[in-house]
Amino acid sequence: MNATQDRQRVLARQIQEELRAELDLRRTDVAQLGDAPLRELAGRVVRQNVARRMLPADVDPEVLVRTVLDEALGLGPLERLLADPEVSEIMINGPNAVFVERAGRIEPGAGLFSSEAALRSVIDRIVAGAGRRVDEASPMADARLPDGSRVNVVLPPLALNGPCVTIRRFSGMRLDMPALVRRAALSEPMARFLAAAVLARLNIVVSGGTGAGKTTLLNAIAGLIPSSERIVTIEDAAELALHHDHVVTLEARPRNLEGQGEVTIRDLVRNALRMRPDRIIVGECRGGEALDMLQAMNSGHEGSLTTAHANSARDLLSRLEVMVLMAGMDLPLTAIRAQIAGALDLVVHQARCAGGARRITSIVEIVGCDSGIVQTQELFHCDANGVHHACGQIPSCLERLRAGGGLADSSVFFERPVGGGLRCT
Repeated sequence: MNATQDRQRVLARQIQEELRAELDLRRTDVAQLGDAPLRELAGRVVRQNVARRMLPADVDPEVLVRTVLDEALGLGPLERLLADPEVSEIMINGPNAVFVERAGRIEPGAGLFSSEAALRSVIDRIVAGAGRRVDEASPMADARLPDGSRVNVVLPPLALNGPCVTIRRFSGMRLDMPALVRRAALSEPMARFLAAAVLARLNIVVSGGTGAGKTTLLNAIAGLIPSSERIVTIEDAAELALHHDHVVTLEARPRNLEGQGEVTIRDLVRNALRMRPDRIIVGECRGGEALDMLQAMNSGHEGSLTTAHANSARDLLSRLEVMVLMAGMDLPLTAIRAQIAGALDLVVHQARCAGGARRITSIVEIVGCDSGIVQTQELFHCDANGVHHACGQIPSCLERLRAGGGLADSSVFFERPVGGGLRCT
């Protein structure tokens, strides 16, 4: 941080204190004012206080006014970062360290908070707006911004260098399957196959690491569901944006101050079975809800979708076993694997390449369970050079794909890349 920024932060902190004191002296009930009147009143007070000061030559008064108003009434430096369409992620490691991700690369972000108190005020506004709470007694929280962006907060004493905030931006541009093909996230044959799989009501899990684009891909796959079907979505923090007429969105709820009122993903999955869904979509399986999801898939709720963290499609199967055990049921491993093999049809693995691009690296079919081992075969693959190609395997679900009306023949499983294929950068 340079000397100019340091002076501006000190001035902003002083003027914020003067603003709070003056509004208190006027006995202003800020809770009863709308956003526009409150910002207008605060703007007049701040400009008067700035005008009375002899500012250093390197401090712009308009920038100072905007900084104070953003921190006092808005989201501080986040206001400008959230307005930047190139920023995909914002990472705050305390009031003096703000970083952003642009085009897959992390760099320092413009703007710092004037104090830890200012950062805490911004955090309180974010979580309160999402109906959540975060404090020393409950120092971690997940929330979302009005535009759908995902927010994670960790406070001291868990975060040793001050309040930490991570914001995964929600892109205003909805990426459907054709858009993902244009971005080289998958090939045209892969897109045709996934469309046929959705029409045939195959159960699909999207796997991948953090930031691999699982939710974006899940949203694109869910967009292929016929508009006549009733969809129930279940998430910790609602992120899916489905443009269907018949969608029920359910969101988990944390416990309140008294430790009561918690509603988990497991509770919502069980309740969704009573809501006459054509499709159940769970935003992410992290624990015991995996067992409820598998049971739903095995009990007539075909065409369900979910995501899970995993390093590969094969690793996903091991992770599902662990998550089922987290449900607290004393099930033998052979029974769990039989449940997985009977419930799942496809695993679509997504990865983030070195340059930040997201690619589907593998589509794997679950073909059964033999001698207690889940059997799979890979249908599509992205090689080390970033080239998507079919693996030349006929899926065991071919007849279901044809009956669903989305696949006329098996040529998509033998098509080879043209012109060198698509490369990760």
